[in-house]
Amino acid sequence: MATIRKPRCPWAMNDPLNIAYHDEEWGVPQRDDTRLFEMLTLEGAQAGLSWLTILKKREGYRKAFAQFDIERIAHFKARECRSLMANPSIVRHRLKIASTITNAKAVLDLEKKGISFGQYLWSFAPESPSPAYRRMEDVPSTSEASSAMSRAMKRDGFRFCGPTICHSLMQAAGMVNDHLKGCFRHRELSASKGP
Repeated sequence: MATIRKPRCPWAMNDPLNIAYHDEEWGVPQRDDTRLFEMLTLEGAQAGLSWLTILKKREGYRKAFAQFDIERIAHFKARECRSLMANPSIVRHRLKIASTITNAKAVLDLEKKGISFGQYLWSFAPESPSPAYRRMEDVPSTSEASSAMSRAMKRDGFRFCGPTICHSLMQAAGMVNDHLKGCFRHRELSASKGP
């Protein structure tokens, strides 16, 4: 007897890592600072690469970047940078690695002002619900909200946070629901109130 496949977004049809990420994480509202920092780091690392490449390296990133302990990463020095550049478990791109350390420092600067990273990011989330896109080619790669987030983040000392990376972060963290209308997760997440 044939297994009935759930209707999913086309990018999550074949590889088990993509399917699990799509079904369990992508688009689920997330406000935890550490998880959001991981998302920002991985979205920045993905620039120019496939998302599947990053998912395959995810555990390597968690080990290399101290389980995304923001305080620890902010204090990484030249020795840690050399070690990261030699680590095949992550994307060995000098600017992407440096941006993770810079971004950790920027998060700590926000905290000194009494602003959590989650509060900061979610302040850019659109108030109106996302449109229900029917085709992947209709899903935008940037938005007014992601452009505003990018401008503010750059002003506040973050790196590797262009409008496309910010929109991808908004999608991943559930600030927008860009699952296609026919995807089973679109209905579920539209009904969810989030954290």
